[in-house]
Amino acid sequence: MIDQTRLPGEEVYCEYGDYKSVAEAIRGMIIRGAPAIGVAAAMGVALGAREIIADTPESFLRQLDNVCDVMARTRPTAVNLFWAIERMKRVAAEHSDRSLDEVREILKAEAIRIEEEDLELCKAIGRHGAALIPEGATVLTHCNAGGLATAGYGTALGVIRAAHEAGKNIQVFADETRPWLQGARLTAWELMKDGIPVTLISDNMAGFFMKNGEITCCVVGADRIAANGDTANKIGTYSVAVLARENNIPFYVAAPTSTLDLSLENGDQIPIEERHAREVTHLQGLPVAPEGIAVRNPAFDVTPARYIAGIITEKGVITGDYTAKLKALVTP
Repeated sequence: MIDQTRLPGEEVYCEYGDYKSVAEAIRGMIIRGAPAIGVAAAMGVALGAREIIADTPESFLRQLDNVCDVMARTRPTAVNLFWAIERMKRVAAEHSDRSLDEVREILKAEAIRIEEEDLELCKAIGRHGAALIPEGATVLTHCNAGGLATAGYGTALGVIRAAHEAGKNIQVFADETRPWLQGARLTAWELMKDGIPVTLISDNMAGFFMKNGEITCCVVGADRIAANGDTANKIGTYSVAVLARENNIPFYVAAPTSTLDLSLENGDQIPIEERHAREVTHLQGLPVAPEGIAVRNPAFDVTPARYIAGIITEKGVITGDYTAKLKALVTP
């Protein structure tokens, strides 16, 4: 995986051969973005299965549960993490009558399948979302929901990529996204590599450009979507949504159905990760705040469904009654 903490200055690829190092990579933001975390977690479980020594299926599954618990404790908000872990556990249980070597190979294949599926899902999200982007649009996005955050194409940036590939003359405004600067470091890097016109702004500039009529629409990703459409995404997304509503600008969320968590009635039930104060008080190791200052550092906020003009999934664009339509989306 690309070490995202070292972009854009260095493009460094890391290899991992055991599940604990994968878990540390997720926790340490070397890999981030809900779908990418899900793919990495699945691969971590497959690596963990290689380390298990067991003489009964029960012993194997019990030890695999321990591997999954380590992966699950890395990031609490991104539901794709838990979705991928549960899928891997289910596949292992379904094939527990096979030999240990066979189960290991089955889990490896399943992890690779999850990666391949995510790439195709993101391309489908892009196709559906591109229709919402007008010719000549300026699209505001927050954080990084691109190839780095997924298996390689992106959710929010997948929509932007698909519109660009369709020949639409568009440009992007990227919020810098404090405190990790994913917009400045990652989104800007991705879009420049693709030749898509991008302008970097600080987070507190979004309202200025909206009021001046320079933003056509907003497209962001998601880390968890509750049954009523309330959406958790990188901290600062809620502010963008409120500003968009005030300025009559459509605000879209792009995410695969694996990001849905219909077990939660609304966004108030979504767990919000709080991260270390140093992420706020320091920038690339240098202090930017007084020593000993009190800090709060929630990594995500929740945008109420009423601010969302549409949720773009691989199965189509959902608008209106999110509670009924999201449920129908995942009902066989």
